[in-house]
Amino acid sequence: MQLATFGGGCFWGVEALFRQQAGVIEAFSGYEGGDDNATTYKEVCSGNTGHAEVVQVSFDETIITFEQLLGLFFENHNPTELNRQGVDIGTQYRSVVFYHNAAQQALTTQFIASLTEQKRFGDKSIVTEISPIKNFHKAEEYHQKYFAKNGGSCSI
Repeated sequence: MQLATFGGGCFWGVEALFRQQAGVIEAFSGYEGGDDNATTYKEVCSGNTGHAEVVQVSFDETIITFEQLLGLFFENHNPTELNRQGVDIGTQYRSVVFYHNAAQQALTTQFIASLTEQKRFGDKSIVTEISPIKNFHKAEEYHQKYFAKNGGSCSI
């Protein structure tokens, strides 16, 4: 089992996307990137904690690879929007990959370079951060499997 952590706007949509994939064992909404690992949704929404809304995915790499997860991530959000996704605005909604090891860091860097070379997003620059994982904090229970519990959807 491997871990991967992605931030691409509101975590509800990101979590729902990854939960649907064969090989994904679990996906949890949470917070990453700030200095305090015991933060709350209200604090993160203030934009003052340094955290991003993220989803931490545990996956079986014999079924789905990290590169395939990167592909899904970049196909399903706009990595050219700085500190926002659609109507969600603030650093907590930034596009970010928190890598768990040097291989994930290298693969993410190569993946973004390839997307840029292919002009996948035209002349727009990809602003996705690539940062080391440091203190993932699982979000409150009411955020977990939010769409399954409450219905609805959002674009990521």
